[in-house]
Amino acid sequence: MAILEILTYPDERLKNLSEDVIEFNDELQAFIANLEETMRAGPGGVGIAAPQVGRFQRIAIVDVSAKKKIKHHGRLVLINPEITEWNGFEVAREGCMSVPDYTGNVIRATQIHLVTQNEHGEKCEYDMEGYEARAVQHELDHLDGLLFIDRLVSRRHDLFQRKVYQK
Repeated sequence: MAILEILTYPDERLKNLSEDVIEFNDELQAFIANLEETMRAGPGGVGIAAPQVGRFQRIAIVDVSAKKKIKHHGRLVLINPEITEWNGFEVAREGCMSVPDYTGNVIRATQIHLVTQNEHGEKCEYDMEGYEARAVQHELDHLDGLLFIDRLVSRRHDLFQRKVYQK
């Protein structure tokens, strides 16, 4: 396994749209393993998307299980994911490995229904809420060429420079 290089803002490639995964093979499995290792090597990372490492396919990993007292589905590999329903809205602070020097306030749905495939191509559906729903929405934005800074409530009042990037 290998830790992959993370693209950082303002790299124009982060705006690329990702394409669906069609082949579920050993090469995909190896990439997913490297992507997960890259996520876990980052400070406080709970998710990562393939475009962040320069692969423009609809692949993301989310694992918020280390956060205490939140509902979650454990480690999730999301391939060709789609949010089919969403409810409620909440503003909360987000950060990103591709925007390492800033955090910002972003509005996200508080509840979502997600249809996706796992790393073996099997269809999966999840009802998510709270922090897990927010993390999934954040990662899916990467698949559409969006960063959290594109969704700030206000660029003037809701973007904050990090004092220290915690490991």
